[in-house]
Amino acid sequence: MLSETFAHLALIFFTFVMIFAALKDVTTMKISNKLVLILCGAFIIFAPIAGFAVIEVGQALGTGVLVLIVTFTLFSLGLIGGGDAKFAAATAIWLGPEGVLAFLLITMLIGGGLALGLLVFRKVPLPVSLSGQSWVSRLQAPGTGVPYALAMAPAALLVIPTTAWFTFVA
Repeated sequence: MLSETFAHLALIFFTFVMIFAALKDVTTMKISNKLVLILCGAFIIFAPIAGFAVIEVGQALGTGVLVLIVTFTLFSLGLIGGGDAKFAAATAIWLGPEGVLAFLLITMLIGGGLALGLLVFRKVPLPVSLSGQSWVSRLQAPGTGVPYALAMAPAALLVIPTTAWFTFVA
């Protein structure tokens, strides 16, 4: 019963963090290290109490390290931001080896659509009602990056039901 309650709390927490990160990235184009550390720390706290075996926690952490290696390579090539790289790795820890490939694929698909949408958005003049909003102006500015947390968050929320977290939720 306690493990089921913690699994529910963990999933609520994870959902909140995904939504918060997406909104924060859209409005500031930044994902803080503090948010990434909180996400990683919460996994380390919630997973064993929710019923994950030590080997499963280790596999999840290993998955995060592998994603960090891949995403930091993308960062070094200038393809994604450093915050995006760290956030993807922290998210991958929660999704584990069984969910990470689907997460990355769905993130790429949503991210591609987001990038195309931003290209179109950047060609259209802003309505007067939005022109005073600094975050909207920043999104529309040419050369501004893509807030990939806006792609990663829905991808993670689509994938999490296929992971071990849902074996602990009755």
